Amino acid sequence: MSSAPPPPPGTGPYRIGPNAEPEILRPAASYVPTPQPVVRRQRSFWATAPATYVLVGINCAVFLAMLLKGVGVFSPTAEQLMQWGANNAGSVLINDQWWRIITAMFVHVGILHLATNMWCLWNLGLLAEPLMGSFGVAACYILTGAAGNLLSVIWNARHFSVGLFNQQMQHQPFNPLDFFPPGAGASGAVFGIAGALIILLKSPRLPVPPEELRKLRKSVIYFAVINLVIGLGISVNVVSSRTGISIDNSAHLGGVLCGLLFATPMLPRLGNPKQAFRTRLQIAVGMIVGILVLFGFFVTVVTS
Repeated sequence: MSSAPPPPPGTGPYRIGPNAEPEILRPAASYVPTPQPVVRRQRSFWATAPATYVLVGINCAVFLAMLLKGVGVFSPTAEQLMQWGANNAGSVLINDQWWRIITAMFVHVGILHLATNMWCLWNLGLLAEPLMGSFGVAACYILTGAAGNLLSVIWNARHFSVGLFNQQMQHQPFNPLDFFPPGAGASGAVFGIAGALIILLKSPRLPVPPEELRKLRKSVIYFAVINLVIGLGISVNVVSSRTGISIDNSAHLGGVLCGLLFATPMLPRLGNPKQAFRTRLQIAVGMIVGILVLFGFFVTVVTS
């Protein structure tokens, strides 16, 4: 049986290229390869918002360590909070323990305080991280939390003079809790992330329908305003009853104001070139660091 004759040159699925070696074949113009299905790798749970998960994990780990050392689950004492790095105007200004400005945002006054702050941080962080990136969320948390704690120090020490105090207390041991309350919690940083979102969600370049952006932005604004009002109302009632415990509204206010300022020079990561976003983020971080340093120097001069 004779085999079928070969097809004429150029009519089969392959033909010889005009400038190629004879053994190199190229697909004919009429040949269409079968499309292969595109396999998209699903992002892992961790990759969606790593900075948010790390910040929540650090706060929970610190609280667990406090419990293992015998700190109360629902109502730690002021001394216990101070041992774990709570903020205190006297410790910062008299003992120069400025590190409390940072550590206080990872210390919580009981499990309910931790749970409410972590719930807010989780939801706001998941919304903010696609807009600011992981470094942006971490920087916003640290810087706005520090700003809130620094404003808290200033508010609590507004009628305080270190020089006059040293003259009066030369022969007595100094206990900062005798003069100033401890401050702790991530709420100042949470308010800071909310403030940054209020600015970033205003961007018209985000690939989200404008109506949805307006709804998201309104919800964040309502969160900040309502919680500030509730905190102020609770503080007034608690202070009037002289329980000695109150919500640190100065830390909340400092956090949200710093968050607004932090996001002002920024572009959201979504919808903008990477290099432009990185440059604006570096400007934002440098600006806030400079302001905090100058603000801290001002506090030391005024209270000295």
